[in-house]
Amino acid sequence: MNIFNLIFNQPLANGLMLFYNVLGHNFGVATIVFSTFLFFITRPLIKPQLETAKKIKELQPLINKLKSKYGKDQTAFMKAQAELYKQKGINPTGGCLPLVLQIIIFLTFSNVFNTAIQGTAKFNEFLYPALKIAQGQELNMHFWYANIAKPDLIMVAGIPFALPGLFFVLIVILQFLSGKIMSPYIKEEAKVAKVTKTQEDDMQVAMQQSMAYTLPLMYAFFGYKYALGSILYLLVYVLGNIWTQVGMNGWGGLTPAVNLLKSKLGK
Repeated sequence: MNIFNLIFNQPLANGLMLFYNVLGHNFGVATIVFSTFLFFITRPLIKPQLETAKKIKELQPLINKLKSKYGKDQTAFMKAQAELYKQKGINPTGGCLPLVLQIIIFLTFSNVFNTAIQGTAKFNEFLYPALKIAQGQELNMHFWYANIAKPDLIMVAGIPFALPGLFFVLIVILQFLSGKIMSPYIKEEAKVAKVTKTQEDDMQVAMQQSMAYTLPLMYAFFGYKYALGSILYLLVYVLGNIWTQVGMNGWGGLTPAVNLLKSKLGK
């Protein structure tokens, strides 16, 4: 057995199987609950970036004073801003480890579901003795309208290609909204990175800016190619991210839209 199976495939397959057994033999429900469990385990990894965003938000009154002080002298303003952030211990490099780990877990989920659909004998190769599936027992892959081990696509009579399903659409929309929430803070981090001496922070901030726009497209591609179970993991992770972002820093770039919606509903 290779090292990837030992570190990722086996633990995830057995964790999923444990929740499957406990939650009424439904892989969809098991995936959602297990993904929630994984989110809370890995949540500390995303906190540094969110804490940086929170500090930037709290310093906004001081930033506005600096803008008034330096006027059109953008170079002097950015240097003063960078010095202020340095004094307050703000690091513009949030790091990409959470995203890398998220993609690894996503691909592991996909591999596990691809193995499960091949039959219980093949899936048993991942499972520990206490969780092995009995001979002749079939896994319940049905979840609502779809097969959990296949892409979330819907065929409609008269249309020659598959249409994205509900969860497919949700993950793309929610990832876009997550990027919009964080966009003001990433822009501020980019300004600081420009006036720092090292290039490492420039590269990491540039990657964060890029991911805000490319991740929704990447997840759309994933939706067409990978199992619905994998998409459910991403959906739970992104929902957890939004919940954490809003709880720590508010609605960020979505604040005008949220305020407008509140005013409409309040009438």
